[in-house]
Amino acid sequence: MTDRPTIQRILTGISGFDDIAVGGLPAGRSTLVSGTTGSGKTLFALEFLARGISGFDQPGVFITFDERPGDLRVNARSLGFDIARWEAEGRWMFVDASLEAGEQTPTVGTYDLGALTARIEHAVRQIGARRVSLDSLGSVFTRFADQDLVRRELYRLAGMLDSLGITSVITTERDADYNGVTRQGVEEFVFDNVVILRHVIRGERRHRTVEIVKFRGATHRTGEWLFTIDPEDGLVVIPVAFLAPRDRASSERVSTGNTELDAMVGGGVFRDAVVLLIGSHGGGKTLAALQFADAAYRAGERCLFHAFDETRGQLGRNAAGWGLDLDVMEASGLLRVAATYSEVASVEDHFLRIRRDIADFAPARLVIDGISALERRATARTLLDFVIALGGVVREREITTLFTSAPTARGTSPIMEIAGITDVTLVLRHIEGPGTVRRAIAVMQTRGSAHDRAIREVAIDDTGMHVGDPYPGILHLLPDAPVPPSDREE
Repeated sequence: MTDRPTIQRILTGISGFDDIAVGGLPAGRSTLVSGTTGSGKTLFALEFLARGISGFDQPGVFITFDERPGDLRVNARSLGFDIARWEAEGRWMFVDASLEAGEQTPTVGTYDLGALTARIEHAVRQIGARRVSLDSLGSVFTRFADQDLVRRELYRLAGMLDSLGITSVITTERDADYNGVTRQGVEEFVFDNVVILRHVIRGERRHRTVEIVKFRGATHRTGEWLFTIDPEDGLVVIPVAFLAPRDRASSERVSTGNTELDAMVGGGVFRDAVVLLIGSHGGGKTLAALQFADAAYRAGERCLFHAFDETRGQLGRNAAGWGLDLDVMEASGLLRVAATYSEVASVEDHFLRIRRDIADFAPARLVIDGISALERRATARTLLDFVIALGGVVREREITTLFTSAPTARGTSPIMEIAGITDVTLVLRHIEGPGTVRRAIAVMQTRGSAHDRAIREVAIDDTGMHVGDPYPGILHLLPDAPVPPSDREE
């Protein structure tokens, strides 16, 4: 039996993309990157070259038909890429075809890419380029009269690039996110590799996704993957950019801020635990979150607190009602509060802000109070990716994390699916009794630890939350089941 030859890969350096590409782009081949307007094609092509130089010392040539080199230099500088310096060092070269592409004079006779391919080949040899980006084929196609010419010239271009042994990215346009691969309908048959970038509206919300359609003869991950464009980090594929294997797990216990609750979860939660508290509106979720932050303060640890359903003023007022002074805690440098409404940004942008705050503040604990509020800005899959990606960030740094969430009536709510990927899941609900509304709490799961299986009564007064005795007569407490009135509470 003859072993199948292994296709060599070249890492793009684009955050998360090499993971879904299972090691990067096939080396020495051309990859077609197709997308609608605003999907990120030019950035992908630019970052492919820039990461090649900054991360792997591989010179690159950028052929531009749509934007002037000066504009590209400015855009790249905002991401920390100094193209002008690389040009001076002989590691980056532009082939500017933007003027030619912008000409409105109709083509007379038969137009071909002979002159362009010669310019590209000269530039590649001059700086010893290992990577080439061409942006974009759509401008080239305006010079051709029919598709037969398009196909013939594309084969010429692909053959020239392959003969040089370089790895290239070539962008092209498509008219719709889910209708064909390219506008012309021929490019995808010429190139070995095809990647699609989408910028779609789902449920009145716009999201970007990336899909690898084919790597001829090479493996890759299938399906669409959420990505965002970060002003500092460029293209970031979520959540795979933040998932890294961990060889160890912490066995250290930390307090939730409530001694009775600590006893319920086996003596506190593990240092690297991600905790989900699902509670009805007004049930005490924010109080539990504030006590969790207070436990960090009393232990001399930093806590980052992101709230999505209350303003900073409301949060401070409520905390004061339970004897907690957020102003003093913040002045100590041990607490940072960021309170904003979910509607002010996309879920992806909220994630990037939290990740940046984590890098800047280096907390030992993190609170996301009101993660269910993000459902107003996200599809179920997007919110799940948000939690998975953030879980990857906090587990790597052993940040004890608390998510609070209200159960929702939305049929596609991902809250229970999120519960399946957290380490500890708590349920805090209102219970209807004879002439009164009371509260109960239960532990659904604690990974790697024994826990109290009783449903216990909860009382809240001006000193905080108190967990009491087992609650008799409660048949249902889980958020996906109704909670019937009890006739045996007294």
